[in-house]
Amino acid sequence: MKKAVYITGCLGFIGSYITRECLNKGWYVKGVDKITYASRPELIKEFEKNDNFSFHREDIAKLKWLYDCDYIINTAAETHVDNSIVDSDEFLHSNINGVRNLLELIRKRKYYQMPTLLHFSTDEVYGDIIKGSHTEDDLLRPSNPYSATKAAADQLILAWGRTYNVPYIIVRPTNNYGAGQHVEKLIPKICKYMKIGKKINLHDGGNPTRIWLHAKDTASAVIKIIEAGAVNEIYNISSNFEQKNIDTVQKILKCYYGKALDSFENYIDFNFERPGADLRYSIDDSKLRSLGWEPKADFDSELDEIVNYYKDNFIW
Repeated sequence: MKKAVYITGCLGFIGSYITRECLNKGWYVKGVDKITYASRPELIKEFEKNDNFSFHREDIAKLKWLYDCDYIINTAAETHVDNSIVDSDEFLHSNINGVRNLLELIRKRKYYQMPTLLHFSTDEVYGDIIKGSHTEDDLLRPSNPYSATKAAADQLILAWGRTYNVPYIIVRPTNNYGAGQHVEKLIPKICKYMKIGKKINLHDGGNPTRIWLHAKDTASAVIKIIEAGAVNEIYNISSNFEQKNIDTVQKILKCYYGKALDSFENYIDFNFERPGADLRYSIDDSKLRSLGWEPKADFDSELDEIVNYYKDNFIW
């Protein structure tokens, strides 16, 4: 059966991958995006080549109306931790007030058919964990303004689900990567800095550990959850490919220059400390995998192509 879905943040990184995946399924997609600094408005032409796509430029916090649909897939958010530390206002607006508005729009359709809100949270809401992995039932202990606003949105969704019977699914993916990511993120940022001859600011000595998940695997996980998952549930999404940031940077530099570097320290500025930095994220996604999903992309195999993409598509 064809689905009709809203995808908020459809011109953003993860939202664009999910939009393509839904259109490839033959679903009807209404894309919503307010077009921020991190959006890619050039994607509108790509998506509008598909007759099942229509676009509405709007801030999710100001959206007034919902057409009949099965799901609202909410990827619209402010996501960069460093930006949230400098000024959290936009994070409160989009990540909390925006989600509240979506919940209210769904609630007001209770006399018709309420669509399911499939909301993108993050593994960062759990805070860091030195050993083991977080499950969906663990307490939320966010460490910075960004993750705090995402955790707040999760709590709003759970409350609206219990009080107003708003149907929801919360997904908490780990660190995403792929072509088309905004330059503030690690891989494109390194490629930019190498292009202009600038040292990479690597916080906390490069020791924080992250798990890397390709955005196309995240998109396939969303489809699997919609088709085989349950409503009013939370699903972690992971690849279980874990490494320290310093190791990630070394691999990126090797791909960029086509060889291993004798002294990669010459390319890195270690004098940067991020307030509220998490040392290690790790999430258990066995609940999702029990549905039959597993990631397909291999970080080390994909990295060379992705680095070359950013070398060929310089982003200022």
